[in-house]
Amino acid sequence: MTTNLNLKVNYRENQKLRAQKTATFFGKFGIYLFLVIMALIVIIPFYWMLNVSFQSTDEVLNSLNVSLFPKVFSPRNYINVFFYTSSSTSINFPRYLLNTGIVAIFSTVGGTIFSILVAFALARLNFKGKELIFTILLATMMIPGEMMVISNFVTVARLGWVDDPGTGSYLAMIVPFMVSIFHIYLLRQTFKQIPNELYYAAKVDGCGDFKYLYKVMMPMAKSSIVTIVILKLMGTWNAYIWPNLVAHEEYRLVTTWLRGSFIDQAESGVGRPLLNYQMAATVMVTVPLLLLFIFFRKYIMSGVSRSGVKG
Repeated sequence: MTTNLNLKVNYRENQKLRAQKTATFFGKFGIYLFLVIMALIVIIPFYWMLNVSFQSTDEVLNSLNVSLFPKVFSPRNYINVFFYTSSSTSINFPRYLLNTGIVAIFSTVGGTIFSILVAFALARLNFKGKELIFTILLATMMIPGEMMVISNFVTVARLGWVDDPGTGSYLAMIVPFMVSIFHIYLLRQTFKQIPNELYYAAKVDGCGDFKYLYKVMMPMAKSSIVTIVILKLMGTWNAYIWPNLVAHEEYRLVTTWLRGSFIDQAESGVGRPLLNYQMAATVMVTVPLLLLFIFFRKYIMSGVSRSGVKG
């Protein structure tokens, strides 16, 4: 009787163990299947973009052509993009890249410096109304950015920047969106994690606030600073609506040029877009941001995770 009972118990335990292993296997299989499907959804558009960028113009204009690889490999598309001008404008790709670089550099540098100073004041300095100011700044994050477009446009128009085809166009694109409440919040939360004892010890040694910020707080918050620099740079690089509203044609960003500069009656014959040129230019615009994220992703993850530890 005892032997039979032990056999039954062992059999039931083996059955439970097999059931657990089966459930674990199908659970992991479902998770990996889901991840593979999501990865394909993300990768396929990039592959299509790269594939079309190497196709010839005749192959692209054939609407019935669907191929996984270019039939005629045309790497010169990446060179021709720099010299291509459409029938609607004489402005070329390098000029739009220059505009984007100028706006991205000045808005990123200015926005980062401003965010560091404001975050330091809200995190370390003591003055009346500090918490109220921080609460109001956080409340503005609830307002969609689209609601600020009209008021910002009226402001830059009254300053005369919209009518100015030179420096005014750059100022209209840089100044209104230089300040980011999210970046201030991110840095403020990081600065709050630095012990107060370091600040008091620095003050005893005669260290001023700006020197303490530069020598102590900024190196300790390097991950968060790199994070906001990358996020600001990516936001400016991908901006489309606002530059179209306030900037003159020759001062707009590369996103505007990618949208509508590759329709040429002389080459296509029917006015259809030259997708191979458009995709080649898109690859050149996308790759720098992709490499930037790949090389600095650990700083982004570290900066975001550190800022959310302590409120």
